[in-house]
Amino acid sequence: MPDYRLLTSTEHLDHCVIAEKSYAMGDGMMHVMVFPPEFRAVQHHFPIFFAKDPETGSFYPTALLGLEQDENLFLESHGWGAHYLPMMMERSPFFISFQSSIEGEKRPVVSIDMDSARVTKNKGIRLFQDSGEPSKYLQDVVKKLEAIHKGHQHNKDFASALLELELLESCNVEVGLEDGSQRKLTGFYALNEDKLHKLDGESLSSLHSNNFLHSIYMCLASYSRISTLVEKKNFLIRAKNKQFVSEKEVAN
Repeated sequence: MPDYRLLTSTEHLDHCVIAEKSYAMGDGMMHVMVFPPEFRAVQHHFPIFFAKDPETGSFYPTALLGLEQDENLFLESHGWGAHYLPMMMERSPFFISFQSSIEGEKRPVVSIDMDSARVTKNKGIRLFQDSGEPSKYLQDVVKKLEAIHKGHQHNKDFASALLELELLESCNVEVGLEDGSQRKLTGFYALNEDKLHKLDGESLSSLHSNNFLHSIYMCLASYSRISTLVEKKNFLIRAKNKQFVSEKEVAN
């Protein structure tokens, strides 16, 4: 269970964070939530679909990172295998929580998961300088958390607009791999391009005025990145087969 604590220089002066991405650090996720302001960068590397929160029933955009559960094809031996890291992955082990002010208002504060394997006292990037001032790394994290905080509302507004115009539909994506096997992606939602083309001028104008039309086109453009996932998966299959042949030759 996460153990979120309010981040302070008094309590966490000597703490560090391991920023590298790996399965050992809990980054083996098939998909991760993304936000419209980062769509331009995201669509260069990852397909953007939509997922439905099983608890709230709300829809949110998500970047596909693998072709099966608990698989992240961008976790490579040399590090992160893309030129962009989605904000929700970059934020770990930090979280935004809310604290009551003297006036009774809720204000966002930065918390840290002390149970995270990323949090150490002797390895990684320091959170604070000796003076107690936030490190450059922590300053960048805070900016990302602020963007994420705003992004959640942006996602709600974006999804609401798409649902109102009936532009989201469930989709099943099937891909074939070099070894003859197939992977079927279920439980995701995609944009209905036919319905988009049939929208009237008023609806298109509304999407444009809310900066949603650009995000829609970024999502549509991202679907071609499924081929990137297939290429990465095929590379792993070839590497595994090569290793198997080598081990067999040694055994013989």
